[in-house]
Amino acid sequence: MGTDDSTPGAQVRAARTARGMSLRTLARILGVSPATLSQVENGRTGLSVARLTRIAEALDTTVPQILDVVAGPAAHPDPPVRPPEPPAPAGDWREYGPLGFEPVLRAALDEFLAIGYHGATVRGIATRAGLSVPGIYHYYTSKQQLLVTILDLTMTDLLARSRAALAQGRDPAERFCLLVEHLVLFHTHRRELGFVGATEMRSLAPANRQRIAEVRTVQQRMVDREVEDAVREGRFRADHPHEAARAVVTMCTALPTWWRPDGALAPEQVARQYVGFALEVMGAGRPG
Repeated sequence: MGTDDSTPGAQVRAARTARGMSLRTLARILGVSPATLSQVENGRTGLSVARLTRIAEALDTTVPQILDVVAGPAAHPDPPVRPPEPPAPAGDWREYGPLGFEPVLRAALDEFLAIGYHGATVRGIATRAGLSVPGIYHYYTSKQQLLVTILDLTMTDLLARSRAALAQGRDPAERFCLLVEHLVLFHTHRRELGFVGATEMRSLAPANRQRIAEVRTVQQRMVDREVEDAVREGRFRADHPHEAARAVVTMCTALPTWWRPDGALAPEQVARQYVGFALEVMGAGRPG
């Protein structure tokens, strides 16, 4: 009976032989016995992501290249998948068009929304995208990279719109109101992204979680600064401005958990309400 050349083990063997490396040499680099590596290549031992990554490093290649080395373009003639592009700079920060994710990211987002990150599989994402699994791996090395890419693009757009909103304010109180309006509009118009961002932070690897958290802190500090300045100018009278600022941001970022496009209030109506709520929290009237 012939071997299945589409299995990960067979693809590891093909990548190794293509580089002229013996099984014994690769086993020595990996710190395993030749028998163990042989079992991996023959599909008799499971191949973890960590081990596959170490093999790729030893062969001076990448995981996607290993997984593609046997199948090749003829074996899975998928249409080319564009790598993700950052969103265009927000001209009018109040305007929201279609999300514009390329098919793989859109499929990953839908899968994460439907069954959660831990329930999602690369195969399920590939099925949604109408691609093969190797077609996914051509641009994304893992499910984790898909999640990180979605959150990176989310935060890039969020911060770009934040800066555009700030630029329109004439004083701290008005800038605060514009930021609140922006956060509401973003977390309603882009509620799917907001929901994944709120629920899947725990699914990120530690380094990725820290990086995304740092970007979120940048957004929070924008609000903090305007609150602090408005308090100094006597426009806001919150007893605990720091905590009040965080409460306002949390109120906005929680919108994806309950707001629905077919609900009673449009995003712009919710934004007007929330600006009023936020000003009440700060002990202020609406800016003139």
